Parts: sequence; C-alpha cells; structure tokens
Amino acid sequence: MLMSTVRSGTLVLAKIKRLSCLHSRPAINHLSTNADYKPIKSVLVANRGEIAIRVFRACTELGIRSVAVYSEQDKMQIHRQKADESYLVGKGLDPVAAYLDIPGIIKIAKANHIDAIHPGYGFLSERSDFSAACAEAGIQFIGPKAEVMARMGDKVAARKSAIEAGLPVIPGTDHALSSPQEAYKFCKENGVPVMLKAAYGGGGRGMRVVKTLEEVEEQFHRAQSEALTAFGNGEIFIERFVPNPRHIEVQIMADKAGNTIHF
Repeated sequence: MLMSTVRSGTLVLAKIKRLSCLHSRPAINHLSTNADYKPIKSVLVANRGEIAIRVFRACTELGIRSVAVYSEQDKMQIHRQKADESYLVGKGLDPVAAYLDIPGIIKIAKANHIDAIHPGYGFLSERSDFSAACAEAGIQFIGPKAEVMARMGDKVAARKSAIEAGLPVIPGTDHALSSPQEAYKFCKENGVPVMLKAAYGGGGRGMRVVKTLEEVEEQFHRAQSEALTAFGNGEIFIERFVPNPRHIEVQIMADKAGNTIHF
C-alpha cells in the first residue's frame, strides 16, 4: 500500500502523457475537471542518477524546462549534464545529506522560478515535511499531499492505517522502537526470524533480518544507522520475516480532481 501510494506520485511525469487517454479507459466512468489547473513549465528533480535522467527525458518530450541539483561530489555526474539547468545543493555536506537538504532545495527552486519539484524515489520521496515545504513555498509537489505522505511515508503510520481499514498485516510493532532491548523483548515473545525496517524510506535500505536472539542488538544498531544516513531519520520497527514471499504491487495514479486509475 505504501509503495502504491508514494510511487504513484513519483511516477506522474513519466506517465503523464497517458492522462489524455483516461476518458477512453473502462476503469473511469467519469472524468472530472473540478480542480484548478496550472500548467507546469519547469520541474526540478530532487534526486540524481538514472532516476533524475528519466524524469528529464519526460520533461523534454513535454516541452518542460528540466532542472537538476547536485552535491559537490556529483558535479561531474551525467544527470547534471542531461538537465536544461543545474545547481549546487548542500554545499559542505556529504553526498546523501546534500539531497536531503530541504531548505536548500526550496531556496534553489524559488530563486529560479521553478513551478514544480519531482522527488524521484528514495531520498525525500516519502517525506511529508518535504511535500509540506513545497506547498508552503507555492511550488507544486509531484506526488501525494503532505497529509497523505504522513500516513503512508511513515511505515508505522501506514501499518496503523491498514489495521484501521481492516486489512491483514504481518505481525509486528505498531510503534517505532526506542532501544535494542525493546526489539529483543519482541523477538523473545514472538519468535524469530524478524526484520528490522526503517520507518521512513525504502529501497531495501535500513533493513536487517534477525535470525537469532543474539543478533538483535547488532542488527538493531546497523538498521538504525543506515536509516539515519539514507533518510535523515533513524526510526525503525519490527515485522515478522517472511522467507519466501510473493510480491504483488499495483501502480495507482490520481489527480487532485479525484480522477484515479491503476496500471
């Protein structure tokens, strides 16, 4: 559910061409236009590498000005060359922290009259405070609203939302863990294997499988440290580990007029 919600926002530009065909799809009975429409003329991608390049390519096809940000260490990276414009962000910060610099990114966007910001995935893509900062600055955030992000970007909150909706969830904690001792207590009461997971973020970072009680403390600190480095937040929680899962994911896209479609 989290992945469908967040990625539906971050994939908007790449799939925006399909919007012109939505009225002909059987999944939509009525196409609503009940929303203020403001054309996007420029997009800043708060990301790097192939993620950013794909969005730049979509911008070029749509006649939208593309803008890159780059850390000091990434000044020679290709994503900077592929954008129409590029600006240094997070001066003096390490490569990851630079792309988590919300005030710096917003400052660049406002100074260069950017209409919208695309977060890509990873980094700030699941941070509700980033979505809120964009809205406060009068910049369109290509993704969910802050209140939706707050419920889905935080996986602990996402679990609570799923439980409230009556959906089955994997056994786990309904809150962020405060210490390895708390993780140990859960494992002792509920058994192993379990997975320690970053509450904010995804992409496999901040995740550690615990197979024995002796591993709990070490893996707790590793997961916490990696989550803090990758997402700027070290909160983690526990879920029962499923050794051979089947992954089923549905991409969903919606606009602010209430039109929704699945791919």
